[in-house]
Amino acid sequence: MSSNELLSRPDSLIPLIINGDDFGYCEAVNRAIIRAHLEGILTSASLMVNERAVEHAVESAKENPSLAVGLHLVLSQGRASLTHDEIPQITDREGRLSDSPMRAGLNYYFNRQARREMRREMRAQFERFASTGLPLSHVDGHAHLHMHPAVFNQLIPLCDEFGVKRVRIVKGEMLVSLRLDHQHLPTKLVWGFIFNVLGNWCERKLAGRGYRRPDKVYGLLQSGDMNEDYLLGLLMRMERTGSEIYSHPLTPDADEQTRRDNPGGEGELEALLSRRVRLAVETSGFKLSTYESLL
Repeated sequence: MSSNELLSRPDSLIPLIINGDDFGYCEAVNRAIIRAHLEGILTSASLMVNERAVEHAVESAKENPSLAVGLHLVLSQGRASLTHDEIPQITDREGRLSDSPMRAGLNYYFNRQARREMRREMRAQFERFASTGLPLSHVDGHAHLHMHPAVFNQLIPLCDEFGVKRVRIVKGEMLVSLRLDHQHLPTKLVWGFIFNVLGNWCERKLAGRGYRRPDKVYGLLQSGDMNEDYLLGLLMRMERTGSEIYSHPLTPDADEQTRRDNPGGEGELEALLSRRVRLAVETSGFKLSTYESLL
């Protein structure tokens, strides 16, 4: 049974979004996402509108309209839409944003000019997505920087303007994650705490505004290693409520640098294609869905 067939299962089942991040980063990522959608359980992807393979990603998405595509807002660790001359406080001379989400976040918080430039860059990325002609499924952010208070306060008006009231809000989900994998425990505890605080704040900002989001989002504490065993354990333990699992799949033919940056990507693709994982979804009470199915 393909992901397209699973999408048509009865409405009494609970929505589960399986998302592939970094769509457009390179063709190996794009191919992994499309294959996981056609042959596996992936239902959704988040597009980086400034990266090297964005045209390939857009063409692939148009050839596979059942794949929902959202905006993967990039405010660090990537290319900007605008030139360095237009946003000199937040890019280097090659037009790249800061490679450190932490430094970028501090700059956006404390530097008024950087915040103005950030707003312009965010709008430019929304406009680039609109120019693709793809329906805008949802908005999330690279390294989840969209949840930074200085960014999120500007994101809400842009979402309103561009007509997309569906966003990813990440929390730590520490209890479930740590039961499945104790590796890197101190780091997971820190990140879990930080994103629980941020997630609660973002939820309060959205209250009463008509936004839709998954109740639970899984992937933060296992990013880069959402392997088959982890997904099987997660599907057994996660709460039965509207949820998203995000991943970073990669095909084996990726270039050496991409494979170094994402060493677990091939394993994540294998997990998304796994028959055992597909069966676990089919028997879990969930229905493979997209953001548009959320109530």
